[in-house]
Amino acid sequence: MIKYTMATLDNGLTVAVNRDRSSKLAAVNILYKVGARNEDPAHTGFAHLFEHLMFRGTRSVPDFDVPVQMACGENNAFTNNDYTDFYITLPKENVETALWLESDRMRNLDISPEACSTEKMVVIEEFKQRYLNQPYGDEMMLLRELCYKVHPYRWSTIGISPEHIERATLDEVRAFYDRYYQPSQAILSISADIDERQMITLADKWFGHIADMPRAAAPIAQEPDQTAARRLVVERDVPATNITVAFHMGDRRSRDFFLGDMTSDLLAGGDSSRLVSRLVKERRLFSSVNAYILGSLDAGLFIFRGQLMPSTSEHEAEEALWAEMQDMIDGSISDYEMEKVKNKFEANALMGEINVMNKAMNLGFYAMTGDIALINREIEIYRSLTREAVSDFCRRTFRPENSSTLIYRSAERAADKSKM
Repeated sequence: MIKYTMATLDNGLTVAVNRDRSSKLAAVNILYKVGARNEDPAHTGFAHLFEHLMFRGTRSVPDFDVPVQMACGENNAFTNNDYTDFYITLPKENVETALWLESDRMRNLDISPEACSTEKMVVIEEFKQRYLNQPYGDEMMLLRELCYKVHPYRWSTIGISPEHIERATLDEVRAFYDRYYQPSQAILSISADIDERQMITLADKWFGHIADMPRAAAPIAQEPDQTAARRLVVERDVPATNITVAFHMGDRRSRDFFLGDMTSDLLAGGDSSRLVSRLVKERRLFSSVNAYILGSLDAGLFIFRGQLMPSTSEHEAEEALWAEMQDMIDGSISDYEMEKVKNKFEANALMGEINVMNKAMNLGFYAMTGDIALINREIEIYRSLTREAVSDFCRRTFRPENSSTLIYRSAERAADKSKM
């Protein structure tokens, strides 16, 4: 169990702190409630761009990394569709260095033409290298476009096109910063062997003076229920064909998230799992196969993905995947399988409570969901799930009319077949 204390500063900043008496380190995490889902469809990739820009320095601190390193610390960040997260670990005696740096760049970022131009080029190059010029790089982008027609989850964190970042003006970039990098849009979480009241006092010392200037954001369009199967076939210069089948499912705060998470582990949680044992080792239909959920804040996806063996037809592969889904719907799940997965969830949760950075990050994430107490209830929820509930989830989710199938076909394999 993670003990925590929460407070909201006068300017709207949410603060969550945890006293970790076992660590000599302090972890400072600041989560901004802005991800790709908050972007305009004509201006995507901005949340990810700011992950880069936030390290460019401020008017007071031209190089963010130098004071972190001088304080014997490490820092990094990540962006996803739901939020942007920045974190620093350093000796607890130097915790105020982290608070100073994070409070400084919350509103004092130096968004100069030079900094913006440099980071735009970095992001555009990343887009090309990781998504356009990488084998299977655009696979998830295609799947999102297939599954989502209204919700902004239809584009990846990197954005729809590098052109969106390339043509972004300085005024547009600054407007994005002014809208989302505000105290009321952020959650500061700290884990350290420091009195919790003192940590909140320090948070107020470094952040309390920052004026909050919130700007109204357009409501996020929610995806309507899918009523017909979707299918997309593309050919690419890749060594093997991939088949991906995705299904809409509940959001991160729903019970279906936990049922989906358990189902994915029952199907693909390790080398002894169903999909690997049956479809890779026994039947040799796939060279690799997986099942996982996105765990999105809004309604997410349950995804099956497999890479075909050269001798496996696309029809045969799809049929095998649907047969495994039907087996789950029929409730063919043993007590041993259920207990094994529940034990794994419990072990992972307990391991996550050991690391000081995990604690700070998790406090920020669960605070963002609006139910921070969930951080200590998840083991209980997983323990309460039954095979009947899992079967019911599969029946409601794995429906043809709720499916989106992407055939990512090897052009070389297709050419070989045409010669036969």
